[in-house]
Amino acid sequence: MIRTEGVADVTEETFEREVLGSDLPVLVQFTADWCGPCRQLAPVLGEIAREEAGRIRVVQLHVDRDPGVAVRFGVMATPTLMVFRAGEPVTSMVGARPKRKLLRELEEALAGVQG
Repeated sequence: MIRTEGVADVTEETFEREVLGSDLPVLVQFTADWCGPCRQLAPVLGEIAREEAGRIRVVQLHVDRDPGVAVRFGVMATPTLMVFRAGEPVTSMVGARPKRKLLRELEEALAGVQG
């Protein structure tokens, strides 16, 4: 299982509370142990989790272990990154990307959130 410091695991049982019920926007990485780009993205997400704490939470959901949430939100590939704000998905990105590009893509979801 991919473990990334600062990035919590969520499951089908905890998704509602940890993601949909969060006061902060939440970046969810839909991941799988066999996914090379997911492992490549892990340190980037760890850095963002530490640097943007207070503005956004970063979590991961393993699609093989908990496929229901992935199906519910139409996730077809890993890694899929989805930002949830006020319980709703607001943006979705597929594939690994450099930190700078990911932060640019997150700005809209983070706009107006104090940190």
